Amino acid sequence: MKKLLAILLSAFALHAGAQQLVDYVDPMIGTADHGHVFVGAHVPFGMVNVGPTQIETGWDWCSGYHFDGDSIVGFSHTHLSGTGCSDLGDIALMPTMGEVELSRTGLASPYRHEAESVTPGYYSVVLDRSRILCQMTASRRVGYHKYTWPRGSGDARIIVDLENGIGDRLTNARIVQMDPQTLVGYRVSHGWANEQHVYFCIQFSKPMEMFLSESPNAPYGQAVFAVGPGETVEVKVALSPTSEINAINNMAVEIPDWNFERVRKAATDEWERELGRVQATFRTDRERRIFYTSMYHFMMAPQTWNDVSGDWRGADYSVHRAGDFENLTTWSLWDTYRAAHPLATLIMSDRMTNYAQVMLHIADERGELPVWHLMGCETYCMVGCPGIPVLADLVLKGVKGFDYEAAYRALKASMLKPNRGKHYLEELGYLPYDGTEGETVAKNLEYYLAEWSVAQVAGKLGHKEDSVHFASIAQNYKKLFDPRVRCMRALSTDGKFRSIEGFNPGHQTGDYTEGNPWQYTWLVPHDVMGLVETLGGKDAFIGRLDSLFTADSDLGANANPDITGLIGQYAHGNEPSHHTLYLYNYVGQPQKTQRMVRRVMDELYTDQPAGLCGNEDVGQMSAWYILSALGLYQVEPCGGRYQIGSPIVEKAVINVGEGRTFTIQTHGGAANKPVIKKMKLNGSPYTKTYLDYKDIMAGGTWEIWF
Repeated sequence: MKKLLAILLSAFALHAGAQQLVDYVDPMIGTADHGHVFVGAHVPFGMVNVGPTQIETGWDWCSGYHFDGDSIVGFSHTHLSGTGCSDLGDIALMPTMGEVELSRTGLASPYRHEAESVTPGYYSVVLDRSRILCQMTASRRVGYHKYTWPRGSGDARIIVDLENGIGDRLTNARIVQMDPQTLVGYRVSHGWANEQHVYFCIQFSKPMEMFLSESPNAPYGQAVFAVGPGETVEVKVALSPTSEINAINNMAVEIPDWNFERVRKAATDEWERELGRVQATFRTDRERRIFYTSMYHFMMAPQTWNDVSGDWRGADYSVHRAGDFENLTTWSLWDTYRAAHPLATLIMSDRMTNYAQVMLHIADERGELPVWHLMGCETYCMVGCPGIPVLADLVLKGVKGFDYEAAYRALKASMLKPNRGKHYLEELGYLPYDGTEGETVAKNLEYYLAEWSVAQVAGKLGHKEDSVHFASIAQNYKKLFDPRVRCMRALSTDGKFRSIEGFNPGHQTGDYTEGNPWQYTWLVPHDVMGLVETLGGKDAFIGRLDSLFTADSDLGANANPDITGLIGQYAHGNEPSHHTLYLYNYVGQPQKTQRMVRRVMDELYTDQPAGLCGNEDVGQMSAWYILSALGLYQVEPCGGRYQIGSPIVEKAVINVGEGRTFTIQTHGGAANKPVIKKMKLNGSPYTKTYLDYKDIMAGGTWEIWF
């Protein structure tokens, strides 16, 4: 036991000494309440997320882990982070002492948070049932485990579990022993991702005494070892989307030897480099922890989805051979087009060409841009065409290295493809509630901002007729505004609103996606001044927006559980509201934006396990905080106009690429002083309520006085 304690203390002390940015990351933030974040070891944007899967299931276990869970069934290599749907949990290992029942309950072991440690690139826990110390780290495509047995045994086992995923159904499996130290196989499953293929190679640091399995296609295998007290067995698990051979190759290239601490340090160093894209100081350590944990969560996706050879499994379910880009998956676009992608264009300009190339390849494979792309599969989750504003943004911002005309063809084809109700846009200008689609208010508003995005690119590239056409359809949001109740509402095929009998703007109905009339009335980010006029002019707009934050927070009996983080009827816990605080900038009241943005940062984000007021949604909740902490937010779906809020950084130096930096320096800021008194950009007085992308990317200094 003393030897085990010494190993634990050594594991926890890796970062002793000078503080780094990784020391401000607390991966447990967002694990309680409904944050749904991943807990485990991985590198930025890596294919492998290796960490615990708990026995509990349900909505709060979409990532496989929740702070309230009390038993672990295994350590699997793929996990989602912050989603509202469950999937993955592929290729799990579970160390045991002796024979156990091969089932979810049979494998489960209680554990305690006091015996658990997680930092960027590293996870460890002691299992209560066996007292085995389980440590893990990762490279991009390989999970690396280190298991330490507290007492000797001739029957120590590591169970390979292909059965117990997270919310999916196993459809095919194989585990084959290649030699005394190596297993290979695959797991095919059906879940949120319709046909998910994951191939693997497992290598042990010492030979197995025996390998037990009912058959090569059985969902469980047992590697049996003889171990002495305090002895460790290390395990490397390489994944591939294409083949067992490529999994073997991925391991040979990324982790060819046995050196757990070296791999752990490499993972931590990679996190330090990526977090260093923004070097920021704050008034409090609390703010700094929230900020850098947000950076950590933001950098979980999109994830690598190709082998070191360049091979990948495409959206057409075919294997494609090596290309000149890194293929990516886990595109939670309905969430991330709003803040995560605009943030990425600022702080990860070196990755943006690759993003565009991936999106164009998906469009080639499927005939349209991705909607919610997971493990090479299109889930069609959520509404609208959220890939459109993301790709349009890259064109309008002038990102180099991809074909703009090819991008425009993909944008246009995606908007005109007559699926998911889009044919109504060409026929009627809107999706009617008595047609074939539900949730039509949400779908219409999301489609309109996508139409506007296509129009902007068409205009930039000289396709004037197309630009006029798409821009015209984008204006049809005005048809949805019902002046009787001053909300966006559903229309019938003959252009009539639903009856207002029993109407309550705070109650969700089938016309809205994870929201209600209060929240969706503001979802016109592409034409805010047009929305001002639709609502009756500047004074009426301000009054209506003011009342959003003071309205009764009652959501009714049928509200979606995603509608959280309420201030009145403003719902920060779900994405359709995220731009709304910044709308005051458009009507001459930026001080209200500044006060409300600061309030949300102070009240709805914390450095505790329940630190997120809604699902992390693959980086979007965190990206909102990062941008807002820097004093910026892109309201328009694309184009690069960042509205100014109320920065909480003391100083932030952003690496904008090509050797340039953009520095944000605040003066006199305090918790009770959110309102900006004056600003300077590169030494000259600045009075606009927004900054342009081109001015940020040119580098320079933006100073703010409170």
